[in-house]
Amino acid sequence: MHDTSARPADDVNVSTRNPAGSRTVLLRGGFVYSPADPFATAMVVDGDTVAWVGSEGAADSFADGVDAVVRLDGALVTPAFTDAHVHTTATGLALTGLDLTGAGSLAEALARTAAHAAAHPADRVLLGHGWDETRWPERRPPTRAELDQVAGGRPLYLTRTDVHSAAVSTALLALVPGIEQQPGYDPRQPLTRDAHHAVRRAAHAAVTPAQRAAAQRAALAHAAAQGIGSVHECAGPDISGEDDLTGLLALAAAEPGPRVHGYWAEAWQRPGDLDRLRDLGATGAGGDLFVDGSIGSHTARLHSPYADAPHTGVSHLDEETIARHLALCTQAGVQAGFHAIGDAAVDAVVAGVRAAAETAGVDRVRALRHRVEHAELMSERSIAAFAAFGLVASVQPAFDAAWGGTDGMYARRLGAERAAALNPFAAMTRAGVPLVLGSDSPVTPLDPWGAVRAAAFHRTPGHRISARAAFNAHTRGGWRAVGRDDAGVLVPGAPADYAVWSVGDLVVQAPDDRVANWSTDPRSGTPGLPDVTPGGDLPTALRTVVGGRTVFARPNG
Repeated sequence: MHDTSARPADDVNVSTRNPAGSRTVLLRGGFVYSPADPFATAMVVDGDTVAWVGSEGAADSFADGVDAVVRLDGALVTPAFTDAHVHTTATGLALTGLDLTGAGSLAEALARTAAHAAAHPADRVLLGHGWDETRWPERRPPTRAELDQVAGGRPLYLTRTDVHSAAVSTALLALVPGIEQQPGYDPRQPLTRDAHHAVRRAAHAAVTPAQRAAAQRAALAHAAAQGIGSVHECAGPDISGEDDLTGLLALAAAEPGPRVHGYWAEAWQRPGDLDRLRDLGATGAGGDLFVDGSIGSHTARLHSPYADAPHTGVSHLDEETIARHLALCTQAGVQAGFHAIGDAAVDAVVAGVRAAAETAGVDRVRALRHRVEHAELMSERSIAAFAAFGLVASVQPAFDAAWGGTDGMYARRLGAERAAALNPFAAMTRAGVPLVLGSDSPVTPLDPWGAVRAAAFHRTPGHRISARAAFNAHTRGGWRAVGRDDAGVLVPGAPADYAVWSVGDLVVQAPDDRVANWSTDPRSGTPGLPDVTPGGDLPTALRTVVGGRTVFARPNG
């Protein structure tokens, strides 16, 4: 065995000849993850493009002709990650405001909420996120009376961790006339469906443009600090609003940071509707276009009832509407997409795709790479259909890490057998389904290496994929999902979107049906990746570069 250990780098040294406007940069003395050269230790960037990747010896020929030299000191350079499912403003509000994801009990969540209310007396509406009653000893959500007390009579909106239901105060309900008649309203339970969407619009209306921009900046800065170079924003009328999306796209275009590809989730009825999509600057007509809800909120649409509730969830779109939206988008050359989690919702999408293909043709459907967000409860038939129609599965491995396993939330909601069938990444990969990875932040954190680990060490061993496959789905896969086959990889001619990491050993995962094996043998001819085995430290981002421009640099890094 030959140890390809990458010495942990605490800093990245940069020397420049043209510090005011560096155009050509040589990175050397580290490890470069590139299919062009599995043993690469150096890379040249010319402006916003990768110009060369190769060995340390060959790097000498470039050293005198570049504007800057970055001495990596054993650090690893990889393509920047793409997070393929993000809610940017909500992420920023959670980062800068009331985040209940770590609350270990209902009592702690209520105490945190009361403290937040006391610390923000000027906020007209109090916003918070992340409670999860399945992790609490009380095993129940907060009551309206409890929220009224901790909010001091003010409007309060607290989203559950999956953002498909919310606990609210009486004062917030008073801002929405007729809320009691909306589907999903229950005086004793968190709100779901239309009632939830209505109170969300009322709560978010209190966020000023300045507060929204500050939240977006915070989220994008946090993403850059995780080595993320682009995000797919999943917006829509029931999620965030047009001003939120257009403001985010304008901010991302004007300021250094990750690239933002916007998706707008609204079902189109006629060809002219697509004009508004172009006005918004959206990449596609999809993202969180809800066919169903979530498993945790009992709103994912199932063929058979929940194990802990006497119903099969909620359906937001029927097959006819799905097919019409897909046909319109396909005929117009626009990428479409849907949010579908339960098996009945996934099958409804598949039926809609079949109908659209009969109208527009299978080749045109495949060419547009229509997306399905989440796609958690899949059958063999639905997996085969995804592969046949070229549907991109935008998945979140952290969901399994958070809620999978024999004693997790999924098992309580669905029973052990169905829970063990969730998120079958290996079967999807074997069938040829294109996978892209994301977080659905703020549902789960912006944590790309954590997602790679979660996919490689799925709680159901038969669903595991290699770390390399997961990494590629989280980098190049995200670019392919937006129609770019030339990005997300460090080869000459590719966009210079990359991250520099402090790492330990670089290893190659050997395929094995039973366990995850790792090798440091360079004879495999495969570029090594950090060891993501649970229990070990994950890489730390030292620098993130987008289009040749540094958007994050760790202090002294």
